[in-house]
Amino acid sequence: MRSIWNGNISFGLVSIPIKIYPATEDHSISFRQIHTRDGGRIRYRKVCELEDTPVESSEIGRAYEDADGALVPITEEDLAALPLPTTHTLEIEAFISAAEIDPLQMGDAYYLGTTGAAGAKPYTLLREALKRSEKVAIAKYAHRGRERLGMLRVVGDTIALHRLLWPDEVREPAGVAPKEKVTVKPAELDLADTLMETLGEVDLNDLRDEYHEALEELVAAKLSGATPAAEPGERPAGAQVVDLMAALEESVRSAREARGEGAGAGEAQEEEEEAAAATVHELRGRKKAPAKKAAAKKTAAGGKKAAAKTAKTAEKEPAGKKQTGTKKAAAKKATAKKQTGKRGTRTAS
Repeated sequence: MRSIWNGNISFGLVSIPIKIYPATEDHSISFRQIHTRDGGRIRYRKVCELEDTPVESSEIGRAYEDADGALVPITEEDLAALPLPTTHTLEIEAFISAAEIDPLQMGDAYYLGTTGAAGAKPYTLLREALKRSEKVAIAKYAHRGRERLGMLRVVGDTIALHRLLWPDEVREPAGVAPKEKVTVKPAELDLADTLMETLGEVDLNDLRDEYHEALEELVAAKLSGATPAAEPGERPAGAQVVDLMAALEESVRSAREARGEGAGAGEAQEEEEEAAAATVHELRGRKKAPAKKAAAKKTAAGGKKAAAKTAKTAEKEPAGKKQTGTKKAAAKKATAKKQTGKRGTRTAS
């Protein structure tokens, strides 16, 4: 691994000789620009505008351009003579909790290694001190023409350096959030919580760059002379007005099915939640039933008793008596009707 910076860590009066190594690498597929007409490479050449001729890298220096466009050359000797302790030193300023650092400030990551056996003891001392304090170190150092802010933390047996943006380099999010006033209902928040719990956690090592894999397959197909018959992926639809509750419910259902829980598990959980919400609590003290309900209960009880009595009487009576009684009742009804009709006729006359 090739180092990109050599210097020392200044830990009070303790000096630790170190080298900085990149902690990350880019695996993305890089493309070249070509002339679409004939496939020729498009190249950029560094040309001196005064001589109009290409210039070698060894002949290129640096300069500062002022507001009027004038160029002020800055040499390596000028930079080396700067009266800053951070020119070749990573100077620790303080130790703080990692929670105090805004993630928006986090930049590139590096590993710090030692140079020679002399740096092993102070390097280990700083590493163990960081471990025991459960804090991170804030340091300043100069790199690529400017002074930078960094955070030192322990990763395994190594001290890592994270480049930090200066606080004034982080923009305020003014005007970015939605301006419309909306109200989120508690039921919607509950569904969102359920969706978050259903999706659960993930091991970042299990995630893979599917776009990178698809690009590799495309390039391999092109190299072999085959025509890639890639099916177009589903593109996300544009902004649509949807029923938020319905979308959340469908998301929870889909997430459960993706985890192998199935729709039945979701329905069972919903039933459990409804049952929990519909718990009946018994009130203290004796509660009397309303008058109407009591009367209705009495009537029903009386009706049941009368029906039972009639049934018993009917069982005791012989079949002949039952028929005779029925005939007598019918004769009485007919007589009553005749008398009623006569009375009505007299009244009308």
